[in-house]
Amino acid sequence: MKRIFGIAAVLLSQQLYAQQQQAPAYPLITHDPYFSVWSATDNLNASATRHWTGTEQSLTGFVKVDGVIYRVLGAPGHLYKQLAATADAAPYEVRYTETAPAKGWEDPAFSDADWKTGKAPFEKERKTAGTPWFSDDVWVRRTFNVDDTNVDNLLLKINHDDNAEVFLNGELIYSYVGWLNHMSYFPIKDEVRKKLRKGTNVLAMHCTNTRGGAYLDGGIVTELKDKWADKVKLAEQKSVELTATQTAYNFTCGKVDVKLTFTSPLLMKDLDLMSRPVSYISYKVKANDGSKHKVEVYFGASSDLAVNTPAQEVTAQQYNSEGLSILKTGTLAQPVLAKRGDDLRIDWGYLYVAVPQSAGAKQFVTGEGVAVGAFAGKGKTATVDKGTQLVLNTTVSLGKVDGTEKEQVFLLGYDDLYSIQYFNTNLRPWWKKDDSYTIEKELKKAQDEYTAIIGRCNAFDKELFEDTKKAGGEKYAKLCVLGYRQSISAHKLVKSPQGEILFLSKENFSNGCINTVDVTYPSAPLYLIYNPDLMKGMLTGIFYFSESGKYTQPYAAHDLGTYPLANGQAYGEGMPVEESGNMIILTAAIAKAEGNANYAKQHWKTLTTWAEYLLKEGFDPANQLCTDDFAGHLARNANLSVKAIVGLGSYAMLADMLGDKATAAKYRQAAKDMVPKWMQLADDGDHYTLAFENKGSWSQKYNLVWDKVLGLDLFPKSVYQKEIKYYLTRQLTYGLPLDSRKNYTKSDWIIWTATLADSPADFSAFIDPLYKYAQETTSRVPISDWHETEDGKMVGFQARSVVGGYFMPLLGATIKK
Repeated sequence: MKRIFGIAAVLLSQQLYAQQQQAPAYPLITHDPYFSVWSATDNLNASATRHWTGTEQSLTGFVKVDGVIYRVLGAPGHLYKQLAATADAAPYEVRYTETAPAKGWEDPAFSDADWKTGKAPFEKERKTAGTPWFSDDVWVRRTFNVDDTNVDNLLLKINHDDNAEVFLNGELIYSYVGWLNHMSYFPIKDEVRKKLRKGTNVLAMHCTNTRGGAYLDGGIVTELKDKWADKVKLAEQKSVELTATQTAYNFTCGKVDVKLTFTSPLLMKDLDLMSRPVSYISYKVKANDGSKHKVEVYFGASSDLAVNTPAQEVTAQQYNSEGLSILKTGTLAQPVLAKRGDDLRIDWGYLYVAVPQSAGAKQFVTGEGVAVGAFAGKGKTATVDKGTQLVLNTTVSLGKVDGTEKEQVFLLGYDDLYSIQYFNTNLRPWWKKDDSYTIEKELKKAQDEYTAIIGRCNAFDKELFEDTKKAGGEKYAKLCVLGYRQSISAHKLVKSPQGEILFLSKENFSNGCINTVDVTYPSAPLYLIYNPDLMKGMLTGIFYFSESGKYTQPYAAHDLGTYPLANGQAYGEGMPVEESGNMIILTAAIAKAEGNANYAKQHWKTLTTWAEYLLKEGFDPANQLCTDDFAGHLARNANLSVKAIVGLGSYAMLADMLGDKATAAKYRQAAKDMVPKWMQLADDGDHYTLAFENKGSWSQKYNLVWDKVLGLDLFPKSVYQKEIKYYLTRQLTYGLPLDSRKNYTKSDWIIWTATLADSPADFSAFIDPLYKYAQETTSRVPISDWHETEDGKMVGFQARSVVGGYFMPLLGATIKK
């Protein structure tokens, strides 16, 4: 099942600050699953910025006013010194056994001479050069040397799957039942820290694998203090405004006001612009006291944006090109497309910070913790060109600033060289059409077009808000704003070897698959509205998988692999009715949006195979998975049956548009004949059941929405009305539960369900608790689509593309019936 439990929720501890929560997390840099940086606190300067996975990817910003430095962006990050490095930082050997050892195995004096020698980490999936581990238990002992025991902030750095206990020099320092699946840090108590010895120390670990994956890697680090932390003032944040493409903060820095705006120009009608991996960071500064003040602005970006783990070594340089002053960093190793998985960050390609040479910027590369001193004029600005956790620093003097606003724009870009492996062919990003397209030229175009692009973004942001507000009210519009950048940036845009658009999603924190059909399905409304070509780009790879003969099942595939490697289905079990219905319905939706069935015609044979499968197996589904697979298998799923019926109706609609009236009549009649049978088998008085003939159960029948939106007219309106009336009696504080089995829900499905409502009052009754969830959840991550309706906490999933489904009411209001 696609599950992830609380990793980022643990890492992103919520704090109380002056600003009212407007979003669970705030988008700053949003381009694709790897180039995606967020703020997890309402005040921008209250926490270090993070990748959507929760790992720190520090962006920092300062404003110097008459020599006084104010922090506006980020917070001091964590900088560690390795005492006993973990395998992600440096290779190490251990003594280990998979047979229960004698008592006292954790003691430094214990003899482990008869134990085996191996390299960390210990793992079942064999993704590294570590030691394969397939038994139930492993006991590990490692020695490390310490020269100076006078250390503060001693921490255990560990990742384990499953249960683990850890001893330092015989003293228990950690015990946890469960798994982390993420490198984490845990403080070591002072009384244990005093056990640290000058010379040889022993770290002993025991890990038990209870099921599934198995992993163990642990070490000891000390956290270094930021000596400049108390020498910088905190700017006072006055407000934050979120729009579809921009996040803008207003600060007071003493006698100067600063507006700091992050713009990722994801305008979907312009694929070249949307795919350009460049965001704008704009500082607008003006005095607030009628006087003139000397002002400098600073922007810093950590090399952690270009690594999977902070311990990876990077190179960095400063150079000039295309009239820009540029800083660049990336890993020394450059393992292009060498990793696949969920909780990963990119460690190939290069990060860039650029400003016009005419700005007279000072650019330099330092280690973390040095930049502030350099900006203050009290530290060295000598550039380093190699190391770990480096910082790209850029400062610009704005001279004397009065009540007239001055602006400085910084460009942040990423060239990933190759983005996706598609059936063993490495594909470049969409913007890199050939070798003449360079990141320097893209940065130059971004700089030259800045004013025009911001104008276009402002116009689009206003249009989106007004359209969604008209479709569902202000709270609904704000939910759509939250979903816009998040959904797009969970995809990567590339061109297939056949020259077709591929817009490939990543299942963020739900298993890491690429181009998953049942992630495409809920995401679809956003793309059907703003660019159906992108919708095609989400389906084309699945069609190719079947039509090339690489996938031979008579139903649609679940996915194309694990991101970023799209070489064939990775998910262990298919979803035959689910994915076949999804593909047919979405192809029909494209036809409706475009007013023709040309795309369907290209894939008619494949669509027919899937329709035949639905005709045979779809109405009363066997015990199989659907998109809500986290809830487990379910036979006779009434909502899945709806999908099959609507899928057959959609196929009939396409046949009709293509002029095949006989096929259209056959499949439409088959779908219509299923409806009264469905109503009989699912009937439970005042509602319809979760599964056929399962009295006392219920579920959201969100798949009905396509019957209404596409104008198929298969189900009587009374079915919608009965369900809506019943759902309104089942609501909890933060929304309508998914079904009668649990109180958790999916926010995308709630909005689809709400679209079935006849009255604005009923629609708002579903939307208001969701808006409350977005405002009050303590899970400070890019909005999770899977949350508890009682306490508003995420269950799992975050930063997923499915929030594009929030746009279903707008799609219903705009698509041609």
